[in-house]
Amino acid sequence: MSRPSNQTFAERIADGLVVGAEGYVFELERRGYVQAGPYVPEVILDAPEALRQLHREFLRAGADVMVALTYYSHRQKLRDIGREDDLEQMNRQAVRIANEVAAEGGALVAGNICNTWSFDPADPVRSGEIVRAQYREQLRWAVEEGVDFVISETNDFVGEALIGLEVCQEFGLPAMVTFASVHPWHTYDGYDYADACRALADAGAAVVGLNCSRGPATMLPLLERVRAAVDVPIAAQPVPYRTTPAIPAFESLVGPDGERLFPLRLESAALTRFEMADFAREAADLGVAYIGICCGGAPHYVRAIAEALGRRTPASRYSPALELHPVLGDAPSETATRDMGGWVATS
Repeated sequence: MSRPSNQTFAERIADGLVVGAEGYVFELERRGYVQAGPYVPEVILDAPEALRQLHREFLRAGADVMVALTYYSHRQKLRDIGREDDLEQMNRQAVRIANEVAAEGGALVAGNICNTWSFDPADPVRSGEIVRAQYREQLRWAVEEGVDFVISETNDFVGEALIGLEVCQEFGLPAMVTFASVHPWHTYDGYDYADACRALADAGAAVVGLNCSRGPATMLPLLERVRAAVDVPIAAQPVPYRTTPAIPAFESLVGPDGERLFPLRLESAALTRFEMADFAREAADLGVAYIGICCGGAPHYVRAIAEALGRRTPASRYSPALELHPVLGDAPSETATRDMGGWVATS
């Protein structure tokens, strides 16, 4: 089967920095195509053109990988919303759409598996088989539709991440395995994050690292430790929110009124595109090989990351030129003399 990219995942990451783009579920919720709460990507079947459009926007912004939107497209989550019968169609369609758009720009296509909420570290054998079955059916369909590698992401447990990696290996698929880092220093099953990444690298993951939960300020210190702990390439896909050492994960952010910001009040904690560009440069300096963004991601952030890494993307045709703005430019237009919130231009 011919692939949209003329390189394998291993060849692409060996060639240099890879720009990733995720946050599909959050962005499609903002656009009115995903329901907050369950966050199941029903958009795949209900409004596939909306998904195609977001893929295209990420591709134009500089993403090297189109990630099939199979996050939370596993049996347990579809059962929760009464759409278990749509499981196979939803997974196949997500991979088909990702391939279709990837072919427009020669991008890689990633299958996607994630935390299932079914794994119980107190009962790892029984619960692990439930998880394994969910991953096997998702990845069987992904292989049949065609993917270059798999992103196993937002892992909370080393035990569950190892199962995901084993299933990827059963299908002969390279895997990028990343952990969510909600707790300050360890996974839910007690592994230091650097040790967790080392365990997955030792088990054969092609790339290991961190995604989601943390913004750049609180992810970068962990990335330093992960980089020192493993010999394989590492990945970093933070959320674009202002996390702090006191509150390292965005799920716990609160506003001035004490209200929880996650997941629907996060705008007040959002980073600028310039801050995400700074993160990309710092991550590259640390030796991170796969640099992207997770929940809260949007095309303007991806373009800023790509440009910070020295890329010129199709969307760079429309990068800001504020010197030409009639009010903000070096020579404001005579027509911009009306009151602009207290500022009056002069000719």
